[in-house]
Amino acid sequence: MELIQQLINGISLGSIYALIALGYTMVYGIVKLINFAHGDVFMVGAFVGFYSITLLDLSFFPALLLTMAVTAIFGVIIERIAYKPLRNATRIAALITAIGVSLLIEYGFIYFRGAQPEAYPSGVLPTEKISILGVSINSQSIFILCTSVVLMIILQFVVHKTKIGKAMRAVSFDAEAAKLMGINVNNTISATFAIGSALAGAAGVIFGTYYSKIEPLMGIIPGLKAFVAAVLGGIGIIPGAMVGGLLLGVVESLVSAAGYSLWRDAVAFIVLILILIFLPSGLFGKNRREKV
Repeated sequence: MELIQQLINGISLGSIYALIALGYTMVYGIVKLINFAHGDVFMVGAFVGFYSITLLDLSFFPALLLTMAVTAIFGVIIERIAYKPLRNATRIAALITAIGVSLLIEYGFIYFRGAQPEAYPSGVLPTEKISILGVSINSQSIFILCTSVVLMIILQFVVHKTKIGKAMRAVSFDAEAAKLMGINVNNTISATFAIGSALAGAAGVIFGTYYSKIEPLMGIIPGLKAFVAAVLGGIGIIPGAMVGGLLLGVVESLVSAAGYSLWRDAVAFIVLILILIFLPSGLFGKNRREKV
């Protein structure tokens, strides 16, 4: 019974990682860039959600939608200012820029707001226990899992059934050919950043309501773990990011349940090392030669 409880907790945590990982994998799939500022978009989303709930007195879902809108715009601004001028630059230049943008967001936020943590108000989500087949499960875990799954289903619909989704897949496959077919590549890349950033913002609100405490440097570890999840599933592959996030969350919860909670952060990077050694293309990836 304890195992089932830990699996539910792990899947809930993993769904947060999956939402962040989707942004990494979508951006990499289209512009071959690891956007290390993505974890900080997650942090900004957590704070936008916090102020939406405390200052604007919104309930969970309106705060979630407002946060997704704000972080989508924020993601497009980052792309247009920092990454668009480097579209044809070397990979290492783009990577260093991404790290620089990450540090700028973190310490710029601290400069204007201060470094003190905040706590989400209690009662944002229902907290009663639900008994299923004799197992007592926190209703917050179920609520978070359902919200994350719905967002992932919507993403799959957007990517596979809408015009912008088809444009994203075309640009990912061959940007030059897509441009010749009349697709606006710059707008498509901006849309990808917007969607990925909106999902990271949603993950920030979900994280804040579940763990309560938020602070300006909170995006570093979840951002790195989401990157591990994206690599685990196969970077650039959307279903891989979902599965990788869920698997990583479950592994972390099982490690904590086994009494090794101090190792839970290290486990993610042990998984990354093992994946890079034994399965470098990830669970869903294909081995392809890549000229760097």
